[in-house]
Amino acid sequence: MNTGLKANVMLLIVTMFWGSSYLFMKMGLTDVQEFNLIALRFGLAFILSGIVFHRRLIHADFKTVKYAFWQGTILFLVFAAITFGVKSTSASNAGFLVSLTVVFVPLLLTVRYRRMPENRVIVGVILALTGIGLLTLTSRFVISSGDLLCILGALMYAIHIVVTGKLTKSVDSLTLGILQLGFAGAWGLVFSALLEQPQLPDTADAWVSVLGLSLFCSAFGFIVQTAAQKYTTPTHTGLLFSLEPVFAAWFAFAFAGESLSLQGYAGAALVLLSVLTAQIDIKKILRKPGFHKSSAESKTNSIAG
Repeated sequence: MNTGLKANVMLLIVTMFWGSSYLFMKMGLTDVQEFNLIALRFGLAFILSGIVFHRRLIHADFKTVKYAFWQGTILFLVFAAITFGVKSTSASNAGFLVSLTVVFVPLLLTVRYRRMPENRVIVGVILALTGIGLLTLTSRFVISSGDLLCILGALMYAIHIVVTGKLTKSVDSLTLGILQLGFAGAWGLVFSALLEQPQLPDTADAWVSVLGLSLFCSAFGFIVQTAAQKYTTPTHTGLLFSLEPVFAAWFAFAFAGESLSLQGYAGAALVLLSVLTAQIDIKKILRKPGFHKSSAESKTNSIAG
């Protein structure tokens, strides 16, 4: 197995873990309050990552710590919105709505650089809005607060991605990624202390939730993503990450018995299509050297066969 294929396989595993995170959050919120769950998730992830990469953290400079503070603050806001949203919507809905991050990123870049979005982004937005309507609107044309929070979380996550792309150009990205987990966990602990009663999980399901979120979805996910993306293309990464809502829906169905209505499945399909449309640049693929040649060869081979 070559390096690129190994990287794609690892990213697929990361995507699967991220898809399971919505179910883990649902499980954890039955015994642990929202900010408390965020504190435990990112606090444990930071401790584990810090142990593995302690040498990098020791040499972190003030600039990296400052950037990590802002990154961690945004990350906390992202998961505060998503965690509260998951509590009042289904894990399936949350997975598909948060995947809209992929659509929001090019829109934010369009606003930042004051230029018209590409046609594929416009098509993706139209598909996304239609899908959101089918997925979330009730017969009274009302969107639940949980769905709105998940959409807000997707927008905040898009901001996080855009800001990360700028900040990582001048500091060590892995150190930045680990430190931001610590700041996100610290914010969770502060808000939990102010508004809740911080506690450790006291049931097996809650511990499974916290350990799954912290070890697999956060520590493993962030570390492996950073390492694997070095050996694959952004297109492959984006396509693999677009499978996250599919995994979310599968985990919710397999372990929680969740299912969508026919309208919901239609909306989910349009949201997924919008993500793929915004991610894939068909014109760029068609312009690649050798594409037409390989296409011609495949046609010749099929005729010969």
